Amino acid sequence: MSASRRSGATDELGPDEPGRVGRDSADGADLLAALLDGMDAALCAFDADGVVTHWNREAERILGWTAAEAVGRHGFAGWAVRSADAEEVEARLLSAMDAPGRQVHEFALLTKDGGRVLVRTQSAAVRGPDGRAAGVYCAFSEVHAQIDLERSIALSEALLEEASWGVVLVDADLRPAVVNAHAAKALGAGRTAVLGRPLGELLTQGVEELESALTHVLAEGAPPAPAEIWVSVRTPEGERRRCWRSGFVRLSSPLAEEPVPLGVGWLFQDVTETRQGEQEASLLRFRTQQLHRAARAAAECEDPAEAVTVHLDFALAGFADHALIDRVAGRPVRAGDTGPVRLVRIAATPSGAPGPSRLAGRAGLPVRYGEKHPALQCVQRAGSVRAAAGAGDEARAWAVARQWPPDTAHALCTVLRSRGRTLGAVTFLRGAGRSAFERADTLYAEDVALRIATALDLAGILGEE
Repeated sequence: MSASRRSGATDELGPDEPGRVGRDSADGADLLAALLDGMDAALCAFDADGVVTHWNREAERILGWTAAEAVGRHGFAGWAVRSADAEEVEARLLSAMDAPGRQVHEFALLTKDGGRVLVRTQSAAVRGPDGRAAGVYCAFSEVHAQIDLERSIALSEALLEEASWGVVLVDADLRPAVVNAHAAKALGAGRTAVLGRPLGELLTQGVEELESALTHVLAEGAPPAPAEIWVSVRTPEGERRRCWRSGFVRLSSPLAEEPVPLGVGWLFQDVTETRQGEQEASLLRFRTQQLHRAARAAAECEDPAEAVTVHLDFALAGFADHALIDRVAGRPVRAGDTGPVRLVRIAATPSGAPGPSRLAGRAGLPVRYGEKHPALQCVQRAGSVRAAAGAGDEARAWAVARQWPPDTAHALCTVLRSRGRTLGAVTFLRGAGRSAFERADTLYAEDVALRIATALDLAGILGEE
C-alpha cells in the first residue's frame, strides 16, 4: 500500500507547476502517513459516502486488518462488523457529520481471525474547504485500555484533590512540582506557594534525610517499605516538630523508549501523635522501672544518707547530665516560717568524668546562691522551678553565676518535703545538646524528690538519736 493511498492523498499535477505540485503532494502524503502510523490510538476515516480512506498501524494491531485490506471498503459491513449490526454502526458513525463536536460510542468490532473486540470510539466530522462535512474520522481503542487510562487519570486527580494524606510530586531537582491540599497544609503554606521552592525553605530539620531518600529513589527506585522521617516545618506561628510516615515511587515517562525519571511521587501521613504516645509510654515504663530499682537498692542501704545518693543516681540515667542536693541550713522550714533561707550542698554528681554521686558538705558551709537562685525560689515556694539559659557565651555565664557546671543550659529544681517540712531542694541539670525540661519531667523529678526527702528525713532522725 502506498503512502498516498493510506493517507487518502492523490498525486494530481497542475498545468502550471507539474513537478512542484507532484512533489508537494507526495511529501504531504508521506508526512500524513507517518503521523497516522505514529499515533497511540487506532484511527480510521470515511468519506461522505462511507468509504474507508485512512487506516493506521494501531487499527491494524487491534483488529488485524491491514491498511491494504481496509482502505477502499464501504463501511464495516461484512468484515469489521457483523452484518446484523453494520447498518446501526454505520449510521452512528456517519451521524457525526451532522453533529457539532465529537461523539462517543461503544460497539463490538470483528478481528481478522473472527474474534470480537469491544471498542470505544470518538468520531467527528471532517470539513472541506467550503466548511461542509466531507467525511468522518473515527479514533478508537479497546474499552479495557480506555478504562485503565480513565482509572489512572481519576486516581491521579483523587490523590491530588481528595486524599486524606499528603501527596507531593517532586521534580528531578528535588523541588515540589505538584502538591495536594493535605500536603500543602502539612507544609504550612498554600498549594502554589510551595511549588518550585527548595525543601530547605519549607523545613528546618530533616531536610538532609528527606533529600537523601528522594535522591535514592531517583537512582534506585522505590524502597521496599515506608520510612518514618522526623522534620521541623516552618510556619508563621513558628517551627512544628512532626513525624511523617513516607512512601516513595519513581515517576518515569511512558513516552520514552528507555525509562526517563520525571521525579518522585512522595506520599506521607502524619504519625506524630502516635509516635509521641509510644515514646511517652516507653519513657514512662523506663522511669517506673528506675524508681522500682532505686527503691530496692535503697532498702539495702544501712546508712539513709547513702540511700539518698542511690535514688539520685538511678534518677539521673537518661534524665539529666548532672544533679545535686541542697539541704536547708539549721532546722527544716515549716509553714509560717519567715526569714532568709540558706542551703548547704550535701550531695552532687561529679562534673567531670562520670561516676556515682558523692556526699559533701560535712563542714556545713552555705552555698553562695543569689536571692533569685532557682533552688532558693523552689524552697520558698515549696514547688518546682524550671530555668533555661540563653545562647552562646551568655549560657556559660548564666550557669557559672548559679554555681552550676559551665555547660549547663537547662535546670529543674524540685523541693524536698517530708512530714510537712521543707528539707531542701534537688536540682537536675542538662547541657545545651539536650531539650529543656517539660511538664512530664517535672512530675518524674517530684517522684524522685519524694523518695530522696524520705531518706534524708530518716537520716536526720537517726542522727538526732
